[in-house]
Amino acid sequence: MTHSASALLDRIGPVLCLDIGSGTQDVLLALPGLEPENWPRLVLPAPARAVAGRIAAATAARRPVWLHGTNMGGGFARAVMQHIEAGLSVAAHPAAAMALHDDPARVTAMGVSITERPPSGSVPVMLADYEPGYWRALAAVAGLPAPALVVAAVQDHGVHPVEGNRIGRFGMWRSFVTQEGGDPARLVHDTPPQPCTRLAALQDAIGGGPVADTGAAAVLGALSMPEVAARSHREGITVVNVGNSHIIAFLVFRERVVGIYEHHTGMHDRESLLHDLHEFRMCWLPDEQVRAAGGHGCIFAPDIAPESEGFRPTFVIGPRRNLLQGHGQFIAPYGDMMLAGCHGLLHGLAARETTA
Repeated sequence: MTHSASALLDRIGPVLCLDIGSGTQDVLLALPGLEPENWPRLVLPAPARAVAGRIAAATAARRPVWLHGTNMGGGFARAVMQHIEAGLSVAAHPAAAMALHDDPARVTAMGVSITERPPSGSVPVMLADYEPGYWRALAAVAGLPAPALVVAAVQDHGVHPVEGNRIGRFGMWRSFVTQEGGDPARLVHDTPPQPCTRLAALQDAIGGGPVADTGAAAVLGALSMPEVAARSHREGITVVNVGNSHIIAFLVFRERVVGIYEHHTGMHDRESLLHDLHEFRMCWLPDEQVRAAGGHGCIFAPDIAPESEGFRPTFVIGPRRNLLQGHGQFIAPYGDMMLAGCHGLLHGLAARETTA
């Protein structure tokens, strides 16, 4: 653990870090006075998977469903469609409908009615990336202290009515690399970017603490390892997070992001991913090519220093990292690869205070 992270915990007390993906939510309770290896941790199913399970149970019982709560990850959409295909109705509160799509017309086109109140006889299904009562109860049962601060990450495409959410999301990455200096600690937000409605809902749920995109948490997790951060000062490095749904890779030099590549995991096999990453490291991969293949995009800073020397050292994290077996160093910050994003959130918080 860095001195700045230790000082942060000593000052504010326990910090609950949550990295919420499409398959899992990874949980770390950082406690002052203990080594990171001794901090309590969990890897649980993602909240969207639990929602999908509750919808599937209603489908099996032949009951209509009413979604309520807040915006959250949409990984339960397939369960919604299967419910409708079974001839059963789905309704959603306007706030919950945003988890399916930010455009209400698109939601109703799916066959979901939008209503403030639950239809008669419907099964209510609560939507939320974070439910405070659940975490309070879990801490009490486990005998853990209540956190003084909660910091959390989700992937948020944001609402971009003109260019669409996939292109709009990558536009935010583009601005970060080309205009904002590429400091990943700045991506741990006290105020989420205006388009990011899911991050805003998450921040409200956790009590106003900092929030970040899961991509930012991943690169910060790699840089939380002193040896990785130090390597980036000697030469450029590549950090790759192979997630359950998305792949995101970063070119990093002197702890600054100078390139980003983002794609969908299910659209790659080993050979195509290796090809893209090779071209990415060489700064040859066209953004248009990535988008044409169904990915989010690829961007490079306009002034990559020649001392970065090709970004050959590659550090790999993520639950689908076996796609890159033998083509990079698998890393596990403080002994647990699945907690990389959680350690990244804490590292980002500490780095912000150091540079403030």
